[in-house]
Parts: sequence; structure tokens; C-alpha cells
Amino acid sequence: MHFQQSEITAQVAQTARDFANQHIRQNLMEWDESQEFPVHIFKALGELGMMGVLVPEAYGGTGLSYYEYNVIIQEIAKVCGSIGLSLAAHNSLCTGHIMTFGNEAQKQKYLPKLATAEHIGAWGLTEPNTGSDAGNMKTTAVKDGNNWIINGTKSWITHGKSGDVAVVICRTGEPRAKNNSTAFIVDRNTPGFSAGKKENKLGMRASETCEMIFDQCVISDEQRLGEVGDGFKQAMKVLDGGRISIAALSLGIARGAYEAALQYSKERHQFDQPISNFQAISFKLADMATKIECAELLIQQACDLKIKGLPMTKESAMAKYYASEIAVEISTDAVQIFGGYGYTKDFPVEKFYRDSKLCTIGEGTSEIQKLVISREILK
Repeated sequence: MHFQQSEITAQVAQTARDFANQHIRQNLMEWDESQEFPVHIFKALGELGMMGVLVPEAYGGTGLSYYEYNVIIQEIAKVCGSIGLSLAAHNSLCTGHIMTFGNEAQKQKYLPKLATAEHIGAWGLTEPNTGSDAGNMKTTAVKDGNNWIINGTKSWITHGKSGDVAVVICRTGEPRAKNNSTAFIVDRNTPGFSAGKKENKLGMRASETCEMIFDQCVISDEQRLGEVGDGFKQAMKVLDGGRISIAALSLGIARGAYEAALQYSKERHQFDQPISNFQAISFKLADMATKIECAELLIQQACDLKIKGLPMTKESAMAKYYASEIAVEISTDAVQIFGGYGYTKDFPVEKFYRDSKLCTIGEGTSEIQKLVISREILK
């Protein structure tokens, strides 16, 4: 397993750290309050190659590994979970799906623009009434000659309004039938494709979450990704890698909350001494640090297997499940260490606290992760 950071991984981490501190930190609360999705930040990340981290250089990406991808998301999320979430969704879901299952013509057409952030990507699986129950989706694609007609609504979609291109999973067979869905690439300017309700969220407020609505949306069969009926299988494979990115996002949020609490505990004095001297606080910090180390090891293991092309469904689910849960625990403890100040927006931990909860829900809830893990260990 990969333990020691390579020189390239360390350099990439430093670049992401510097970018977050210089271009994100001073604006993050403004974006959070207004729910602004700062597209210009992602264009700048695209110039650094961070919007096409895993895309081969032949398609305009940086061609880096999951180790570099992991540290980029962590460093961004240590400052702002919203930006980390959008970065992860763009890279691992939309771009990752096309990179893994697209044909050569589709890769040549879409990957260069996604890798540079000329285009922002979205990915649509979830619907208003089918979250974890994706096999019963209502959005349909019906074959009409050499075209497909899409009708339905996708919900909780990152970049559902601002995304220039979306990968959409549609039902092409009977409800609950085996192999009943297919993936398609849909351009934003396609007639019949529009944005619906934008969600007003507890956290991750600068990461746009919006409905995508399809009303007699006609696309060519050339926009189909892979074989008819393979959509759900493709989505599950994409989510295997996506779980690593949400684990990294969770770990970044946890680290951000922990480092803020650690620093505050040394500066805050009560009874003529720093509060870090009190066992109640120092033991809490010890627990936080240990959980972070455990989460990092699980993520490293999943990255290692992913890079080697080995099965990693169980390991990525474990990493996502554990890292997301400890992100909530650590950010909660950080608020407690800050006391009343932690409950205000003048200090960073209340935002980590709000942002962390999404990590236990998005790209498969903690309950779904336990279902995946239990199935794997009971095989």
C-alpha cells in the first residue's frame, strides 16, 4: 500500500493548498451566504489541470493518479467543502463516466473541454422519488429511429443548472427489470433540456444543486454511452471511484475542523491556562487525530487498489462510510471546543459542521455503504 507521498503528489498538494488559501478562503462565507456557484474558480482550477486530474494527457488532462486526485480534493475541502464537492463531482462522475465508458469519438469531443473546465460537467442518476432505489427510475429514454426521446426529472444534481454537459441515466426497459437503464450524454443547449428547482441547503451552499428536467428532449444515438441496458452497471462502477472522492472530501473537511480546533485550543485561555491543557479537551483532540489517521489509511487502500485495477467495491465503500461519519463527529467536536464562538459564522467550524453532513448522504448514504460492505463480506 502507498504510504509515503511521492514528490509529484506533494507538489500537487502544495499547489492545491496555495490555490485554496489565495483564491477561496477570503470569499467562502460570501459564497455560502449568497449560495453563489463561483464558476470562475473552476475555470481557474481548470487552468491548473485540476478539473481533469485523471484524464489522460492525450485528451487534454493531466493524467495523474488517484493519489494526486485524493490530495487535491482534501486540500480544497480543508478550506471549503462546497468547492471540494463540485470539484469531485465534475472529475469523478461526469468526466469519469465518459472517460471510462465513452467511445473514442465521445472522448475526443467531450474530455478536452471538461478537462480544462471550458465545460462544467453534471451527472444525473437520482430522481425525486428514487434515491437509493435507482432501479425504479421514472426518467425514460425511448428509441425513435436513430434518436432517443428523454422525458423525466433528475433531482439533487450537482451543477444541474450551470453544467454545460450532463451524463444522464435513463430507464430504457421495464421498471425493476434487469438491465433496464442506459447512459446518455446530453448537451445543455439541447431543446427540451432545462434546469428546475435549485435546492436551498443546510451546507455545501456554494456547490450548486438543482433539478434537471427533460421534456421531449431528442438526442442522437451517437450520444449513447456503451450498450443499451448497461446504464446501471456503469453507474455502479463510476460510484466505486466516486466514493473515494467523497471520502477524500470528508477527510478534508475533518482535517480543516480539527486543525482549527487544535489551534484555537492553544490560544483560548481559561483559568489562566490554554484549554488544551485540560484533559477533556486534549482527549477530544486525541480522538479526532486518531479518526483522521484511520480514515486516511482506508482511503489510501482504496486508491491503491483502484490504481492497480483490482476490485475495490468493499474498500471504497468502507472509506466513504468511515470518512464521512468521522467528518461529522470531528466537526461536531470542533464546534464544542470553540464553545459559543463555534456556533457563530465568525469562526470556521460552524461551516465545517454544516458541510460535513452531506458527505454521509451524497453518492450513497451511510446505510447504502453498509449494505454494500455487508454484501461483499458475506459473499
